[in-house]
Amino acid sequence: MATYTYERTLATAQKVNWRIEDIIGGDKRIDFTKPFMPESLAGVRALVFLSRGEQRTLNQIRGLGYLVMFGLVEEFILPFVLDHARPRLAGDNYRTRALIQFASEEAKHIQLFKRFRAEFDAGFGHRCEVIGPPEAVAAKVLSYSPLAVALLTLHIEWFVQRHYLESIRDDQDLDPQFKSLLKHHWLEEAQHTKLDTLMVDELAAGMTPDDIRMAVDEYLDLGGFIDGAMQQQIRLDLDSLERATERCLTLEERQWISTAQLKALRCTFIGSGITHPNFLATVDKLGPGLREKLEAVAPAFC
Repeated sequence: MATYTYERTLATAQKVNWRIEDIIGGDKRIDFTKPFMPESLAGVRALVFLSRGEQRTLNQIRGLGYLVMFGLVEEFILPFVLDHARPRLAGDNYRTRALIQFASEEAKHIQLFKRFRAEFDAGFGHRCEVIGPPEAVAAKVLSYSPLAVALLTLHIEWFVQRHYLESIRDDQDLDPQFKSLLKHHWLEEAQHTKLDTLMVDELAAGMTPDDIRMAVDEYLDLGGFIDGAMQQQIRLDLDSLERATERCLTLEERQWISTAQLKALRCTFIGSGITHPNFLATVDKLGPGLREKLEAVAPAFC
C-alpha cells in the first residue's frame, strides 16, 4: 500500500471536487428503460420466473437501495469525521483541512442521494420503502468504539472502489445518468479511503492490543447489524416489486427472490469490503491474527 498523507490527499480532493448541480437535475434525467446496477451486484438474472421487464424493475429497486444505503452510512460518517477532527483543530493544518473537506463531501453526498430519491420517486411511479430512519442507524453505529466505526467506514470506502472499477465503469448497458452519479461518488470516495486509513492508524496508535482486538470484534458485530438491515430491506423490496409490477408473488417465488437477493447484497455490502486487499492490509498492521480472523469470516459473505 502507498503511504498516505493529509497534504497530498487534500490536494487531490480539491482537484476532483464537483457540484451537485453539474451531475443531476435539468436535462440530466434517469432513464427507466435501462438497468441501474451491474448484474454482479444486482443478482436478478437467475430469477428466470421473472420477465425481463420485471428483472429490470427489481434491478432499479436495488439501485435505489444501493444509494439509500450510502445515504444511511454517510449519516454516521459525517459526525464521526468531525468528532475525529475536533480535538486537534489547532494542530496540523493539512489534517484539519483534509478532514473538514472529507466531512463536507459526505454532506454533499447525502444531499445528492436525496435529490436522486426525489427523481426516482417521480419517474418510477411507485413508492419504494427503505430501511431507517438514518438518525437511528447513525446512533446505533456511533455507540461502538471509534476504531470499530473507523474500520467499518474504511470497509465501505474500499468496496465503493471495488464496485466501480470492477463492475460499473465498463458496463455499457447501465443508465448513463445513474452511472454518472456512481462515478462522481467514486471519485471523492477514492480520497476518503486514504483519510480513513490515516484515522485507523491514529486511533490504534493509542490503544492496547486487547482494546484493538475488541474493536475488531465490534467491527464484525457491526457487520451483523448491516446483515440484519439488508434482510429487512429485501422484504421491503419484495413489496415494492409487487406494487410496481402488479404481480402477486407466490410464497415460493418470494423465497427464491429473497435467497438470491440476500446472496447478492451480502457480497455487495459485506464480502466485497471485508476481502478487499487494502482493507486487509490495514487490519494486518493492527496486530497478529486479526487479518486471519476476518479472512475466516469472509466466505460466509462472498
